[in-house]
Amino acid sequence: MIINYIKTFLQNVWKNNLIVNTILEVNINFDIVFIQELSWSTICSVSSSRNCEGESLVGMVNHLNWLTFARSSELENDFLRVVIYVNIRLASLHFSLCKDIINHRDILLVSFFSNNNVFWLMNIYSDSSHIALKYLKDTEAYIHNLLIMTGNFNI
Repeated sequence: MIINYIKTFLQNVWKNNLIVNTILEVNINFDIVFIQELSWSTICSVSSSRNCEGESLVGMVNHLNWLTFARSSELENDFLRVVIYVNIRLASLHFSLCKDIINHRDILLVSFFSNNNVFWLMNIYSDSSHIALKYLKDTEAYIHNLLIMTGNFNI
């Protein structure tokens, strides 16, 4: 069974995109990478009807060899602090972001399929106020087959 052989890597990158790029380039033998405190920065300037000079397109690091899973933010300047990268070698497992179950800026829940079973991965960033952990405590979601629940808990 493939889940017995999944190699994971976890890192808080302290808002440093160079660290994220290095992790994605160097750790090609890993299958899943959990990142906390990623940096959102300007990718490029895009045409805009509101601004003749264009507007900044803000995003995070992407890489050709990795599928990127991150929840989109509906609010301006509400940058998310968790992302999960899945090596494209595992694309056949049909990974999926599950914000219908948990929808929080500091918690990312991803599912995938193996041998007709659904498995779950969770990446968490808990700030000094423990907002994400309080959210989990107050959320009534039963997640069967949660393989990995990891992150930066700041406890």
